[in-house]
Amino acid sequence: MGTRLYVGNLPYQITEGELRELFEQHGPVISATVITDRETGRSRGFGFVEMEAPGAAEAAIQALDGQEFGGRNLRVNEAQERRGGRGGGGGGGGYGRRERW
Repeated sequence: MGTRLYVGNLPYQITEGELRELFEQHGPVISATVITDRETGRSRGFGFVEMEAPGAAEAAIQALDGQEFGGRNLRVNEAQERRGGRGGGGGGGGYGRRERW
């Protein structure tokens, strides 16, 4: 398994291919994903890149974090594992709902 990087402040029109090309300048890329809105399909302005080697990932962070790309300054760092807090909705509280017994 490679090193997963978070890439924030991406230009909204970037493609996954362009993201991959940007990071391949620093080493082999396993995957590049631009996160999109479920309803509109438009980019949410961030993504993830998985680099094959930890050294390549560190080189990419050093070279790209804070650099201007497509009119925006990129934020690049090692991705943090998700902490379960955001998963599908909750009960909703019942405001305005009648209990049926």
